[in-house]
Amino acid sequence: MLRVLSTHLFLNHRLHPGVLELAGRAGAQGVEIFAARQHFDYTSREHIDELASWFRSNPLQPFSMHAPLFPDREMGRAGAPAVNVLHPEKSRRIDAMDEIKRALESAEEIPFKNLVLHLGERADGWSQRSIEYAIVALEHLGAFAHPLGVHLLVENLVSEPTTPERLVTILDLGHLNNVGICLDLGHAHMTVGIADAIAAVGKRITSLHVHDNHGLKDEHLWPGDGNIDWATTVKALKQIATPPAAVLEIHHSFGSDTHTAATHIEQAFTLFD
Repeated sequence: MLRVLSTHLFLNHRLHPGVLELAGRAGAQGVEIFAARQHFDYTSREHIDELASWFRSNPLQPFSMHAPLFPDREMGRAGAPAVNVLHPEKSRRIDAMDEIKRALESAEEIPFKNLVLHLGERADGWSQRSIEYAIVALEHLGAFAHPLGVHLLVENLVSEPTTPERLVTILDLGHLNNVGICLDLGHAHMTVGIADAIAAVGKRITSLHVHDNHGLKDEHLWPGDGNIDWATTVKALKQIATPPAAVLEIHHSFGSDTHTAATHIEQAFTLFD
């Protein structure tokens, strides 16, 4: 499996080449850039050029980008609405897709190949309307992403429309064969269980979000600090015909001590040896 570090670990800090160099030293072969403006300002040509220049001179892959969850620098704490492509109000859905497209445009300079997308928020329900909104959003964003060489991945969350089985239903009903799945192992552990999640999405899995929890809260702990059975999980994942990328997505509170973080990153990647 390709070893990828999500920059979510350093979400409270500006993304700079030093973070990317740390990822490489810790054993990552690629990174997933978390598109939050206080961390990676995808609206800043200067910031995009800085990172693009570094990637051109280094072997670390810009494997994927996580689509923005909020359009501001405070992750919604100042009142900005969430980026929600399933929102009942059409204007909010349009605003959400526009914000995601702003992040996608950075692929012109930073050649990431995958965009991880959330379909809605935690409280969104499962209905014919949510299915229609999801299909429209994926068709629209897919058409925008394709010329940039970017592949859309939808992520299982803990909401009704985003269980692994329902994500497959959305993709099947929309004939969206070009959209893959990012299987979030922590979210699966909290909901349907990891084994059932793998069985539901099967060959559609392109990448994994790897983190741990105790089955109740989305803690984004280092693997082994929660109660996921990693030996059984890794064995099941290795049965997938095309191995997905393992993207380590750890809570940003663990990224303040970079030396300790680097040690934990190295240890976490050994799970997939």
